[in-house]
Amino acid sequence: MKAGSDFARNRKVYLQMLRTRIAPTPSGYLHLGNAFSFLLTSLIARKENGNILLRIDDIDSERTKPEYLQDIFESLEWLRIEWQEGPTGPDDFTENWSQHRRLDLYNSMLTQLREQQLLFACNCSRKKLESFKSHGYPGICESLNLPMEEKETAWRLKVGAEESITFQDRILGAVTFPLGQKTGSFVVRKKDALPSYQLVSLADDTHFRINCVVRGEDLIPSTAMQLFMADKLHLIGFRQAQFYHHKLQHDDSGQKLSKSAGSVSLQYMRKRGFHAEEVYTLFAEQFLNHSNERVTTFDELEAIFRST
Repeated sequence: MKAGSDFARNRKVYLQMLRTRIAPTPSGYLHLGNAFSFLLTSLIARKENGNILLRIDDIDSERTKPEYLQDIFESLEWLRIEWQEGPTGPDDFTENWSQHRRLDLYNSMLTQLREQQLLFACNCSRKKLESFKSHGYPGICESLNLPMEEKETAWRLKVGAEESITFQDRILGAVTFPLGQKTGSFVVRKKDALPSYQLVSLADDTHFRINCVVRGEDLIPSTAMQLFMADKLHLIGFRQAQFYHHKLQHDDSGQKLSKSAGSVSLQYMRKRGFHAEEVYTLFAEQFLNHSNERVTTFDELEAIFRST
């Protein structure tokens, strides 16, 4: 089955109902930045009478831990965020919703890209790749014609040096990202033979008919890479999706809130007696410029959001 057929058959769905997703990764405890992104997603869905999918990104098995998976459900319950599609708990996720159960879907997309001769093999070491981070991968393996099935070899999607992607964002307006300069040819299958995050995210959004994507501004490169890939695969629905790239949250030192930075987790906050209403109030202040009073319920937060 062609990857674009889901969108072709369900085009009316994209025009009629907003379908968005919350997509946490079980590689660490969720933090305040995650909470703000999930709240914004939930509020947009409520305002537009849309549906939310809970999509947990566990394709990276080495970083996935049971305690982090459990934390996702506990955090969403604490925040009173509801979803209409997806796993009901850790066991249901493992049995029915893990990305490892959709490997055939991802491999089908990889096959289509390969059949179009859009991929090349890359055996660059991690150390060598580190030296390219500031200006994108320069494509040094493309001319080597390395065997695609060679062990410890990644697959990259070819990106021209002058390639750029333009899309409309509901928060930022028109966004143009110079893909050739910033990322270069990017990985779609990793050296461990598993599909990359960029391919998996696009495949899942296609499969679940997502037409609204809410992300932090730091993921604009991911959106550009996925749109580029969608163009190559003729995934019209994803190209027409709504995108909301929101501002990021920072700690007192100005550092972006993230798992890798060791940001204070929602689990830590719960254990120390914080309430979800305090997160709502912070969200209203920092995202909605509303600082008049404490927000005590999710319904109050929704009312503030609808009025902005």
